Amino acid sequence: MDRINKLDVFYRERLVGTMALYERCLAAFEYSDAWLADGFPISPFSLPLEKKVFIPKIDPLEGLFGVFSDSLPDGWGRLLTDRLMLKNGMNPKQYGNLERLAIVGDSGMGALTYRPSVELGQKSQERSLDEIAAECAQILHEDYNGNLDYLFEKGGSSGGARPKILTKVDGEDWIIKFPSSEDYENIGAEEYDYAMCAKECGIEMMPVRLFPSERCEGYFGTKRFDRLSDEENGRIHMVTAAGLLETSHRIPNMDYHLLMRLTLQLTNSMEECEKLFRRMCFNVFAHNRDDHSKNFTFLYKEEEQRWVLSPAYDLTYSYSIGGEHATTVNGNGVNPGMADLLAVAKEIGIQGATARRVASQVNECVEERLRKYM
Repeated sequence: MDRINKLDVFYRERLVGTMALYERCLAAFEYSDAWLADGFPISPFSLPLEKKVFIPKIDPLEGLFGVFSDSLPDGWGRLLTDRLMLKNGMNPKQYGNLERLAIVGDSGMGALTYRPSVELGQKSQERSLDEIAAECAQILHEDYNGNLDYLFEKGGSSGGARPKILTKVDGEDWIIKFPSSEDYENIGAEEYDYAMCAKECGIEMMPVRLFPSERCEGYFGTKRFDRLSDEENGRIHMVTAAGLLETSHRIPNMDYHLLMRLTLQLTNSMEECEKLFRRMCFNVFAHNRDDHSKNFTFLYKEEEQRWVLSPAYDLTYSYSIGGEHATTVNGNGVNPGMADLLAVAKEIGIQGATARRVASQVNECVEERLRKYM
């Protein structure tokens, strides 16, 4: 693959702007004139709709703006990309983020696509979910590249540590996950139970299913919130909290106070803050401590010209660094409780009685539905 010094960024076939390599390591960005005329800021705080060349910092996102870093695969997707590069005689360390975004092309999460695009994998025959799970386990446990092209085609643009495929289910776009090397085999059933409990707690969730297996209790799948059935306008623009704040999700440096202020400033909606509060309560009571800055996403509703919180995702019994919450609650990551939750609600302006009622309702629901995981 040739080195790439410039990439065009598109949204639903409209040219948003161009990224170009600056000082050999920074991906400078400039909006196109057409986008400046009738587009929207793709990352409101870092990339306002202005006629200028925007220069990112080198750290912590390796010279990318956060909204573009969100398009890059990490965890499982990056592992597949690096393995496929090696298989094709390429040294992954010699290629930068512009080349990696070109490999993502139009297969990434969200609405942004990148040109020129680079094809790495080759088409392969479909496989059963149990076969895919076995292939994923082999790749995670040994230097195995047997069906690498197929796994890359299905999940090379994905994020997160857990193996997954991006696929069609009844004509709609879904994600189906498989156990990582650190998971137990029935993690799919656990995530399904968590998703159903979250929905009962009043948290917005996409449709989920537990896909059957002969190896375990099933594989967790969820319909994608960044895709619509409309083929012409089927992509939804999204940015994670990490992308908006220009920070790495690998650095636990966020508190729910900050996340609340970000939500209010971006959405200008107390209703969205109340959604986040309910989600925070669930994470505390259900022991979902992997609540890092990439596990909160905002969607842009172009027709309404406004931002909203995406449906919740990646909910399981989990830990972050040191066993604490990745996002602290009122400064407390070790053992946050009702007092911390109410303090976060009070600072952002949620009425005390409302906050206490919501927190109590979520706590009761979690204790009833997820007792076996606690």
